[in-house]
Amino acid sequence: MTRACLDPALRRALAGLAWLAGLALQVQQPSLWPKSLSAAVSIGACVVGLAALLVWRRRRAVAAFLGGLLALSLTAFASTEWRASRLLDQRLEPALEGRDLVVTGIVAELPRLGVLGTRFVLEAESALLDGEPVRVPSRLALGWYHGYDGELLMAGPAQPLVAGDRWQLPVRLKQPHGTLNPHGFDLELWLFEQGIFASGSVRPGALRLAEAVAHPVERLRQRVRDTILLRVADGAAAGVLAALAVGDQAAIDRAEWDLFRTTGVAHLMSISGLHVTMFAWLAGLAVGWAWRQSPRLMLAWPAPVAARWGGLVLAAAYAVFAGWGVPAQRTVLMIGTVVLLRSQGVRWPQPLVLAVAAVAVTAIDPWAVLQPGFWLSFVAVAVLMASDPVTAVAAGGGWRATLRAALHTQLVATVGLAPLSMVFFQQVSVVGFVANLVAIPLVTLVITPLALAAIVAPVLWLPAAWCVQALGALLPWLAAWPGAIWTAAAAPAGALIAGLAGGALLVMPLPWRLRLLGLPLLLPLLAPAVARPPAGSFEIVVADVGQGTAVLVRTRSHLLVYDAGPQYSAESDAGARVLLPLLRARGETAVDLLVLSHQDSDHTGGASALIDGVSVRATSSSLPEDHLLRARLPAHRRCDAGQRWAWDGVAFEILHPSAQDHGRGLRPNALSCVLRVTGATGRSVLLTGDIEAPQEATLVTALGPALASAVLVVPHHGSQTSSSAAFLEAVAPTLAVAQAAYRSRFGHPAPGVIDRYRRRGIEVLRSDTCGAYSWQEDNAAGTCERRVHRRYWHHPTP
Repeated sequence: MTRACLDPALRRALAGLAWLAGLALQVQQPSLWPKSLSAAVSIGACVVGLAALLVWRRRRAVAAFLGGLLALSLTAFASTEWRASRLLDQRLEPALEGRDLVVTGIVAELPRLGVLGTRFVLEAESALLDGEPVRVPSRLALGWYHGYDGELLMAGPAQPLVAGDRWQLPVRLKQPHGTLNPHGFDLELWLFEQGIFASGSVRPGALRLAEAVAHPVERLRQRVRDTILLRVADGAAAGVLAALAVGDQAAIDRAEWDLFRTTGVAHLMSISGLHVTMFAWLAGLAVGWAWRQSPRLMLAWPAPVAARWGGLVLAAAYAVFAGWGVPAQRTVLMIGTVVLLRSQGVRWPQPLVLAVAAVAVTAIDPWAVLQPGFWLSFVAVAVLMASDPVTAVAAGGGWRATLRAALHTQLVATVGLAPLSMVFFQQVSVVGFVANLVAIPLVTLVITPLALAAIVAPVLWLPAAWCVQALGALLPWLAAWPGAIWTAAAAPAGALIAGLAGGALLVMPLPWRLRLLGLPLLLPLLAPAVARPPAGSFEIVVADVGQGTAVLVRTRSHLLVYDAGPQYSAESDAGARVLLPLLRARGETAVDLLVLSHQDSDHTGGASALIDGVSVRATSSSLPEDHLLRARLPAHRRCDAGQRWAWDGVAFEILHPSAQDHGRGLRPNALSCVLRVTGATGRSVLLTGDIEAPQEATLVTALGPALASAVLVVPHHGSQTSSSAAFLEAVAPTLAVAQAAYRSRFGHPAPGVIDRYRRRGIEVLRSDTCGAYSWQEDNAAGTCERRVHRRYWHHPTP
């Protein structure tokens, strides 16, 4: 055992794992340690390291090695803790939230254009509050929108917003805060990694102070993006070309992204790790071919080495021009580590090379291990190393060798990335291999080179757009295939490990009989068992959708969705951003009944995306017949008081509105469908929409104490016009959940309303401080996503 421990390759691999273990422990912390304790860990790492060195000098190699591993783990933990503390010190001070500030700064990145306005990142140089200087974070995520904010007209930028310009902007800021749902996207982690610690909106009165003072690359990217949008008439093709040429993924609309994901080609349309890896591979092929044309160059430097370094340099240049996003940075660093080791003649085993690359990446960006892009990029680099098509082609064989290498790489990438796609997104494209056989050569060999060449020869935009349109004609046909995409619930840890091991076996250079052993290991990941409530019981998930309502009600074999959340912008809504990922992660393939309480957009904004993304078997609502959504609602029935049904021993009843209310010209809030769900134990949940005091009084008069429910979803998000005293006395819930956005501009939930609940001993949970709330009828204890999965980068909430 001693000799094994001292084997050089094993030592290096264990050292890398020790580093990653310390880092992995730190990024799971719900809060940072006190600085004195962090300092003690740092000192401990130094002491252990020195002790290991002294023991090694006394020829006690095993003890020294184990001490060195511990020192590495402690160093990784302490250094990440220190860096996190430094980053969090930049957070916007709570006293400055919502105040009118005047910030001077430089537009730091390519502005993102939208229907309602422009989003951009500002490098803040100074800030004033009432004429006095104040400190704000160095990077601000701002929106400059059209429309109204209260009584104030928000006209959007009067002059074009250009990267590198200095502006003086009146703004209102708040600390970064995103929705938090099970298996959902963690916006606060993403902003933390980007170094953005305040977001906000631009108010009227902005002034451009100077042009082109910084960021020339970003300015060039914007000029190219604007040229593409101007010259290419087809909006869909223009969006794809802008994404490929300058990395502006926002130029592609949501419908196109859905199509790309269904057909498994989304990785080609974003400057992701896989995209940069493939670019490096192709660039390496080109450099290797060009290098072999010169005997003098080949004598100076071998073609395979030149191909690797040339691929790295060109991929890095492309990543910079495409925005130098975090996934691209990680991938360039990983490829660089691999190329450096190969160029030094190091012939370490591939797992050891990947371990060194992982340490290099995480030393710069410790939080990379929490991002899907890190692992997808890592596997892409592993595929590049395993197939090594640059060397294969350099060895000779012409176009046939190139074709074989490309097909082999594509097959290995498809199989190797499929388990990770299931782990992170709970779906994988079944038609992806077929789609990529066409899309990869077309995008990487034709469209992307044309898009880049068109920067200097604009006449090439037209053929590039034709190629995009040709691809656009093929993909919808593939997406229409039965079973084009496979979805499954989020798998437990054991199934994740088995599935990843199965995927690795299938792509390893082993005999086929051994590779086929990976197939049964994949099954628990592709079709995991899903826990459901027993008969007579139900569970609810009050989703965190910001300012809006969306609730899942699940019985043994049925699912009801009550409201679909808000529409955040023309490009984004709660249906696509929150509900569909949540449903996929829970293994939900169909919605038995979608109830839309009333027509307000914060309750119906995600309905279209939900109907498009999952099978909705029936709907019920109080929407008027001329509402645009009515034509899209399958098997629709108007909700009327007195409607009752039972699923799996669980009773459902509509309590409001009455049949007569629909013809009385009432406001939409007054027509909200009120639904009560009651389990076999008699405990119930009351879903109230946006009813107000008059409707509450009607319910109290009609039902009195029969309104009693264990859990109440607070009417109208906690508005002052709802939650009357008599209503609360009649319902008498143990718990109330208010769905509202952080720092809601409507003031929801109102402090007076919260006090009204608390005076009656009713615990109130707010979605902005709780995240998604999950509750089971046969188990009194519910859970808040922000409490169960809290991490130190999350917004500190009471």
